[in-house]
Amino acid sequence: MKKLFARRGFLPGFGMTMGYTIIYLSLLVLIPLSVLFLKASTLSWEQFAGTILDTRVLASIRVSILTSFFAACVNAVFGVLVAWVLTRYHFVGKRILDGIVDLPFALPTAVGGIALTSIYAENGWIGQYLAEWGIKVAYTPIGIWVALTFIGLPFVVRTVQPVLQDWDLQMEEAAATLGATRFRTFTRVILPHLLPAIITGFALAFARALGEYGSVVFISGNMPLKTEIVPLLIMTKLEQFDYAGATAIATVMLVASFVMLLMINYLQWRMNKFDAAR
Repeated sequence: MKKLFARRGFLPGFGMTMGYTIIYLSLLVLIPLSVLFLKASTLSWEQFAGTILDTRVLASIRVSILTSFFAACVNAVFGVLVAWVLTRYHFVGKRILDGIVDLPFALPTAVGGIALTSIYAENGWIGQYLAEWGIKVAYTPIGIWVALTFIGLPFVVRTVQPVLQDWDLQMEEAAATLGATRFRTFTRVILPHLLPAIITGFALAFARALGEYGSVVFISGNMPLKTEIVPLLIMTKLEQFDYAGATAIATVMLVASFVMLLMINYLQWRMNKFDAAR
């Protein structure tokens, strides 16, 4: 009887909406990814390993992963800072600044790449001053890092901001009453509560950066073994009609992203379980 009652407790239309959800996800996610693996399976293990272990491919994977990781780390720090300012302070132009955060979402990535290249080139507004110090941004891995930081910032801000908005200020008041400094209150009281959201924003920014193409292709210079990224190499393979090689590289990056997301979700689960036990 309890099982029957529990089944009747579902919302009306659950079966239909669940069916539509599965069909929708299958058409847009599961089936395309399955075709990707099937296309890569047309290669033998020797051909697959030869494609992935090619010097040019390994160099592009290293550039993509390292620049994406460092960009996500920077966004994890400054994204929290921006979310904190937008949540805790009231000032003139706050709504404008809040809207600017979403600009990388609305702006075509190619336009962002062209703008960043013109600004950070050696004759650009910022690049000319950096060149005086011997710092070259455009057409270097630093330029890739700048572009990936640009497109990844909103993910951290929009993930952390709702958590800060729902935060109970009485927790901070209690910590201050017990004699905790502001720094200690942030590190011991606020930061542990924000950490799951920060990790989620970091993972989203990192995953987004791995697949970024439009904003990077202009500022990177696309030099093989130096500033060539994986999406550009995949496009090069497709232009050469090497579809199997392109899908092999894409499959490796897909598996790497999936494993990373699983690790992030497991870490979040452990952290939530630890917080619930305290």
